[in-house]
Amino acid sequence: MKADNKKRQSNRRQSAQYDKIFKENIEAVISSIVENILEITAVSMEELPDDIQHTKERKPDVLKRITDTKGDIFVLQIEFQVKDEPEMVYRMAEYFIMLERKYHLPIKQFVIFLGTNKPLMTTQLDRETLKFRFPIIALSELDYHIFLNSDKPEEIILGILANFKGEEPENALKQILVRVKETTKGDFSLKRYFNQLRVLAQLRNLEINLKNAMDSIAEYIKEERDVLYLRGQENEKAKFVTYLIREDNKTFEQIADIADTTVDFVKAVYQKLTGK
Repeated sequence: MKADNKKRQSNRRQSAQYDKIFKENIEAVISSIVENILEITAVSMEELPDDIQHTKERKPDVLKRITDTKGDIFVLQIEFQVKDEPEMVYRMAEYFIMLERKYHLPIKQFVIFLGTNKPLMTTQLDRETLKFRFPIIALSELDYHIFLNSDKPEEIILGILANFKGEEPENALKQILVRVKETTKGDFSLKRYFNQLRVLAQLRNLEINLKNAMDSIAEYIKEERDVLYLRGQENEKAKFVTYLIREDNKTFEQIADIADTTVDFVKAVYQKLTGK
């Protein structure tokens, strides 16, 4: 029983890590996802409130009002799913009804599956008085070059979840690492994307491959060989926290979350920085 509880807690922590990455990066990649993965050509994209409250509160991962090249206007909802969810079809049906009732517009829904295996979850309901279905797109079936050819590091890192198309994993990962380096400005951002890659590698059991790929291009990247696995020496973390404090647009709690440290550590850096 204890082992099962620990496993569930570990799975929840991992899911929270994946969710955090997509929440941090989604605005940078959503236009490309809409065009290259969902095959929707949008001329305008408007953020919609993600709280859909009627009898219960729902928060979609992505919710946009889209106007396409044909002049059609619709609500686009995207959900990112790591594992097969037996209840997903009911969840999506609830979203559909609540969104249509609120916006009175056509609704287009997609689930983007991040897992390794082919998703097996039920995608449709066929009842006497209700017929409903939603499409699933598995990243593992998409060519990783779709992401590799981007000029946005937030999008390039998604290549680790795609299909390497017969390429040796370490070679594909080297290409991803090099492209992230080429498209990233600043060491802080670079370390952030490398850490995100480390987290995403767990979804594909590529942690060792990623470390080997990083080691093999260490001279090019010009970072410490274990940068993917270190959260930084305390002085490096203090520099990062100082940088975030000077931006002056985040709370101590937000900075602690971004820097993966404690609120007390952030406060100590703040006090040293300001003398307060």
